[in-house]
Amino acid sequence: MLSSRLQDTALRYFLEVVRSGSVSEAAARLNVSPSAVSRQVAALEDLLGVPLFDRRPRGMAPSAAGELLAAHARRGALEADRVVSDIQALQGLRTGLVRICSSAGFAIEFLPRVMAQFRLQYPGIQFHLRVASPAAVTVAVLNGDADIGLTYSRSAERDITVQHRQAAPVIAIMRPDHALARAHSVTLAQMHAYPIALPERDNTVRQLFDIGCSQRGLVFEPALVCNHFETLMHFVLHGGGLSISGEVTVRDRVQRGEMHAAQIREPGMSARAAELQTLSGRTLPAAVRMFLEFLQAQLRDNAPPATPAKRSQAPAPTRQR
Repeated sequence: MLSSRLQDTALRYFLEVVRSGSVSEAAARLNVSPSAVSRQVAALEDLLGVPLFDRRPRGMAPSAAGELLAAHARRGALEADRVVSDIQALQGLRTGLVRICSSAGFAIEFLPRVMAQFRLQYPGIQFHLRVASPAAVTVAVLNGDADIGLTYSRSAERDITVQHRQAAPVIAIMRPDHALARAHSVTLAQMHAYPIALPERDNTVRQLFDIGCSQRGLVFEPALVCNHFETLMHFVLHGGGLSISGEVTVRDRVQRGEMHAAQIREPGMSARAAELQTLSGRTLPAAVRMFLEFLQAQLRDNAPPATPAKRSQAPAPTRQR
């Protein structure tokens, strides 16, 4: 059969070219000569009778056939890893590696806490966490570089199974002694009277915030713009003003009473969701399955309701600068 002639070495070399986009780069990562990589790729193309790459001046991109073969090869490698993991799990969940890719907000405090709690029950489980942009998280799951993706999404993705999805509205964050901290929810007009620190414009929270401002005809002049959320958070904690965030990002600080969070009562502020993503069609290793269930429960814990409860609203403020 043709499938039986697809050799492990050839597929491994082929996948590395797909990942790196270059024969020479793939050879360096594999610690072999570029000619060895080229021979294996050429052998696969001869066997299948189709080109697997589009050769370009600045690298190689998989053709349509190459994309199909790459998906097959990734799933094969992941399945082999899963079998080994499940054999080890016959002795109890003593060992295992869980690879996670998440967008930045989840990695500040939420995921480190959840991983530490999980290891109290299963101390032999190891984690590898990589932080990436929301779109890059999904790509890592599709490429088999992550077992679990935790990210923000506004649309469905092909070949991605969403294991858990919950609303992730934009919220206003502030010190507990801020003038708006008496309110459970605020409007953009109320926020406009106070200094604010904002993420850069490529951040999904900032994008929804900007859309809301545009709809209301409001222009904010931020006291600080930064691509590092921890900097924004500490600016708030040191009395610099307001900022914006997702609920999970600041959940621990709010629960400890270090920070107050208020939902923003504006259309479109809930137009994104937090998603737990895995690769469609893949059977997950035992350690990954167990952690995925644990992570789902932790995400649901204290998640905000779909509609904010009616509580006191912020008083009309005077302009501060």
